[in-house]
Amino acid sequence: MNRQPGVKTQQREATTADQTRAALVHAALKLFGRQGFDGTSTREIAAEAKANIGSIAYHFGGKEGLRNAAADHIVDTIQGIAGQALGGAQAAAPLDPEAARAQLFAALERMVSFVVASPQAGEIVQFVLRELSHPTAALDRIYAGVFEPTHRRLCHIWEQATGEPAESEATRLTVFTMIGQVIYFRIGREAVMRRMGWREIGNAEAAKVVAVTTDNLRAMLAARRPAVGKKGKS
Repeated sequence: MNRQPGVKTQQREATTADQTRAALVHAALKLFGRQGFDGTSTREIAAEAKANIGSIAYHFGGKEGLRNAAADHIVDTIQGIAGQALGGAQAAAPLDPEAARAQLFAALERMVSFVVASPQAGEIVQFVLRELSHPTAALDRIYAGVFEPTHRRLCHIWEQATGEPAESEATRLTVFTMIGQVIYFRIGREAVMRRMGWREIGNAEAAKVVAVTTDNLRAMLAARRPAVGKKGKS
């Protein structure tokens, strides 16, 4: 009489498989970002993940599938962070100008907290920079899942805060500058630490970055208050 696997055994096997899959994705994210896709072998990824090399084909169908899985991990991670500060990509309830401004400040602070201070962000940014330099299908996934909807949502909030049209060229460029000032503290991390005399960029240093970037945002919004008044008079 054949015994069927018990529920606990099946759950244990599923958990082990999930752990292996997660370890491979993290290893790929790290190594692809550091060495590039072509410069990283499946053997190196398996060794980094402490997994059997055959598990890459088993879980992802191969190296290309693993790169796509790493891109999906980035999308899931950033969607979770952005969602806490911005709400859904298509938030139904309109915000009054003050509430919209408050949401922009909250989003900026959240962005700095993750991008500047989180070690995880370093691996994500390295991976994305590689993709931006040599675009593949992985960048398509990241753009569609993160870049476009997050930028569009910020533009929508900007319109509610200032009265400037969300999809105008000026608004889209303004939002890019708001994001870009934060990203520099990650991609220029070594230069920033040397110039500032910092040994690291941790929570204390990130708080100083928040203070400056929010001052910048406050000045940008103050310069646009007349636009809100004009819209109300029309």
